Amino acid sequence: MRSVFDFIVIPDGKRYNNEIDIEGNKLIVNSSIENFKLINRKAVVLTTPTAFNTPIQEGDEVIIHHNVFRRYYNLKGEAVDSSKTFDDNKYFCQYDQIYLYKRMVKWIAVGERCFVMPIKNKDDWSLETEQKNKGIVKIGNKTLESLGIYEGDLVGFKSNREFEFIVDKQRLYCMQSNDILVKYEFKGNEEEYNPSWAKSS
Repeated sequence: MRSVFDFIVIPDGKRYNNEIDIEGNKLIVNSSIENFKLINRKAVVLTTPTAFNTPIQEGDEVIIHHNVFRRYYNLKGEAVDSSKTFDDNKYFCQYDQIYLYKRMVKWIAVGERCFVMPIKNKDDWSLETEQKNKGIVKIGNKTLESLGIYEGDLVGFKSNREFEFIVDKQRLYCMQSNDILVKYEFKGNEEEYNPSWAKSS
């Protein structure tokens, strides 16, 4: 069975990533279903839409929007599934809710999306752990490549574009191609900033 306009996906693991392993012991870091940051965003495609062709294939691993698997409280205070719930742990997912898909071992961005890792703030007088609006392109796209911006390049991006994802134990910011404002030359002291909690996700 295939949907006309939507992908049908299942979670890769549980719906929520709210447990971490510490020396063989499981620690629940959050018991609230409302915290979107702990919702699993990794899924596996069961079927693709019939209405159009996409590069995404059945069986592909994908990174999706948090609302697909999300549970929430309705007006009566009851915990209910999202409107994307199909049945038996299957969910509908629109094309624009897919951010990345994996081909072999490489993650590929969908459309104009790209992913940037922040860099450490080396200013001894600042309390900020990362430099504002500056990072390294980890997953690019064809539009950026046509502009001479490739994976591994140091770039500046617009404010308030820190849409956070954990991809292969790296905390990355998802943004659009037009959010990238400038390409910098490396000075040699830049260092990627990936918090320790991301590596345990």
